[in-house]
Amino acid sequence: MATFLLEVGTEELPASFVSEALAQWKAKIPADLEAHYLSLDPETGGLALYGTPRRLAVVISGLSDRQPDREEEAKGPPAKAAFKAGKPTKAAEGFAASRGVAVADLEIRDTEKGEFVFVQQKILGRATAELLQELVPNWIFGLEGNRFMRWGDGDLRFPRPIRWLVTLLDDQLLPVTIENGSEVCQSDRTSEGHRVLHPDPIEISQAKDYVSALQAGYVSVDPAVRRETILQQVAAVAESVSGHAVVSEDLLSEVVDLVEWPTAIIGQFDDEFLALPPQVTVTEMESHQRYFPVRPAANSDELLPYFITVSNGDPAKSEAIARGNERVIRARLSDGKFFFDADRKQPLEEYVNRLGNVTFQAQLGSVLDKVHRVGKVAALLCRQLDLSAEQTEQVARAALLCKADLVTQMVGEFPELQGYIGQKYALSSGEPQAVADAIYEHYLPKGAGDSLPQSLIGQVVGIADRLDTLVSIFSIGKLPKGSTDPFALRRAANAIVNIVWDAGLPLDLPAVIAQIVQDFASDRSGVSATKLTEQLTDFFEQRVRSLLQEDIDYDLVNAVLGEAAYRQRALADVRDVRDRATFLQTIRSDGRLSRIYETVNRASKLAAQGDLNTEVLDPTGQVNPALFEQPSEQTFYDSLQKLVPQTQAAQAERDYGKLLTGLEQAAPAVADFFDGPTSVLVMAEDPDIRQNRLNLLSLLRNHALVLADFGAIVKS
Repeated sequence: MATFLLEVGTEELPASFVSEALAQWKAKIPADLEAHYLSLDPETGGLALYGTPRRLAVVISGLSDRQPDREEEAKGPPAKAAFKAGKPTKAAEGFAASRGVAVADLEIRDTEKGEFVFVQQKILGRATAELLQELVPNWIFGLEGNRFMRWGDGDLRFPRPIRWLVTLLDDQLLPVTIENGSEVCQSDRTSEGHRVLHPDPIEISQAKDYVSALQAGYVSVDPAVRRETILQQVAAVAESVSGHAVVSEDLLSEVVDLVEWPTAIIGQFDDEFLALPPQVTVTEMESHQRYFPVRPAANSDELLPYFITVSNGDPAKSEAIARGNERVIRARLSDGKFFFDADRKQPLEEYVNRLGNVTFQAQLGSVLDKVHRVGKVAALLCRQLDLSAEQTEQVARAALLCKADLVTQMVGEFPELQGYIGQKYALSSGEPQAVADAIYEHYLPKGAGDSLPQSLIGQVVGIADRLDTLVSIFSIGKLPKGSTDPFALRRAANAIVNIVWDAGLPLDLPAVIAQIVQDFASDRSGVSATKLTEQLTDFFEQRVRSLLQEDIDYDLVNAVLGEAAYRQRALADVRDVRDRATFLQTIRSDGRLSRIYETVNRASKLAAQGDLNTEVLDPTGQVNPALFEQPSEQTFYDSLQKLVPQTQAAQAERDYGKLLTGLEQAAPAVADFFDGPTSVLVMAEDPDIRQNRLNLLSLLRNHALVLADFGAIVKS
């Protein structure tokens, strides 16, 4: 079994491309090997992927020396086209030539579509070395990514110029040539070490020695090893100042692919910068300088006046490197302090009118226009949620100020701090804590998995902001299409639903949407309120469905959303639709759903032939006991009367266990009605008796509909 090494040496690659490229190779290379019948030894075979800022590499172990010989059957043209009067035509000759066989080797066989020409061939396996030479260029230039470049005078494109290639099969060099205009890169067994610590070339004698050979050249090629090294070193240097390093996953992943021989170095900044809001300093360190901040403890929000950088230079010069980085961070934090002090010379409210100079969307006006719309939507939400006068006032104030920090110098320099800076400036301007917190929270969640706003004021303003975005962007026809969603409208709708679920807000979405759209359309000609309302309602139904299907079986989601009228009920209380879907999933898992499924589903199917309104639950006045012909009808009727208070309690408390208990208790009576000793024929000839029995079934269906449309549930 052989081991193959491919190393592609480049100028410094973008950090994001290194991990992306290795992920692509992880999928592509095994698939290509399988497609070319190159098997790996089940015990010793495998794929090892390596990458640094200057190289991408793969080591394939356990490779067979050659493809196995194999039999292949090829289908050719129809027999009547291949042979005329028993003689081969050009079609037959061309097919034979394409397969490298004689016409005499062709045979005719019957198929479902008539007679066709076939050929059975024995294909001799090709040498692995020969195939790898063909595959390597495809592996290199089959990689995809952003910002590919051309270099030299050729047409090849790659994220950075390719400077060397290593292609070894065990100890043998496999010649591979990359021509890029006048530049020619011929593969060799020579790699490059660390630019500073080992500038001399590295000779690799065996493919299996790749990792150790590069390690000797101060290049740690395994990203997982570099990651662990960085974590250990960062923790150690933080501990040296009695601190705890703040290591975000995104920054760590980036730093891993920025260095070949990591050295964690601690630096210090002036205590005066600790007066800055901590997130300003953290953002400066992480986003702009790729530094790890240091806190006094893991659970602390405060910072220590230190930072940790991971150097790719000479460890012996760590002190000089630290001093250089200290000068950089001092300048950056000085700018931040200047912005912070300058911005606070006037209250946050003074920035609001400047939003008139910032465009929200060309057809929808300025951010100031949006702020005014958000205020109106927020007021509507306050009325529907029955907020107190104090809460309503706080919502109005937060809605007015929520975008004001966009025109401050600090957010101009650090856009990712919008909301956070608004919160700090609001507090320094004397605004109530609830208003300041809402300014920050109304942006939450910023993405999937992010935290949700916890204050009622922040929840209301966040929902109002997103509802305005949805209504206004939908009004100009900028709906999401496929994977394209430039205004992040799906994310906005998902956030609204998740906030309502998390906070348990009794929000009637269809009613709110209809009112917002009506107010919005009244100020704009050419906007159809009816059409816009339908589009937004359908959009929210899709988002609720999508969110539920993350945890709930698709048929159970269909059962709680149902048809148009039923769906309207679901959107009128998305808390309830979530609770019902979750309850259905639970009783499916524990088997309780199966105990009522047959009974309810059978009743619902027959009830469809009746005309009783689905809202009716009480049998009194809907069913006439005088028309009963069998005891099973009376038993059914009695069970429905007992079910009414249980269903009503379930509706009032959203405790669907009570409804389930009632349906379980009614199930034997319904079973006797259908199949017991005194069963009845539902579709009786007498129209009054028939209607009476259909009403019994319709009432059972109506009770079940409080939980779900059982007709949409697939039998487990």
